[in-house]
Amino acid sequence: MSQNQQVIETLYSSFSRKDYKGMAACYHPDATFTDEAFNLKSAKEIAAMWHMLIESGKDMRMEYRDIEADQQSGKAHWEAYYSFSRTGNKVHNIIDATFEFKEGKIIRHRDYFNFWRWAGMALGMPGKLLGWTPLIRNKVQKTARENLDKFIAKHPEYS
Repeated sequence: MSQNQQVIETLYSSFSRKDYKGMAACYHPDATFTDEAFNLKSAKEIAAMWHMLIESGKDMRMEYRDIEADQQSGKAHWEAYYSFSRTGNKVHNIIDATFEFKEGKIIRHRDYFNFWRWAGMALGMPGKLLGWTPLIRNKVQKTARENLDKFIAKHPEYS
């Protein structure tokens, strides 16, 4: 297994153990993370996001596979199973991740998933009917950012 494959393996094995500190250690200080809900510009924000998601995901479990990486980039597939905290609805999110590396750490992490599918599970009927619209996506992004900001305010180690 290459060094960068090992970084991805460490990220997801830490996640499966709900070890947010282990996850944070995988990111370069200048790392960025994007997905359908978050657009994060620092390793501290990324660490706070994982900490928040692990803390709020009491019944969360995840599986990962298909880790590949070379000297510059990598990818993996992972799936998360959890109850969405706002509605209590069960979610099975299917995610493909891409990575870029710098100095043996993740510098760019991008998670791709079907937002409409996710919105239908997480938000119920409003997500099924309107999950494809910018209205729902923008609301989810705004709420995710607000929740992360509140979490960071309560955890000064991320400020």
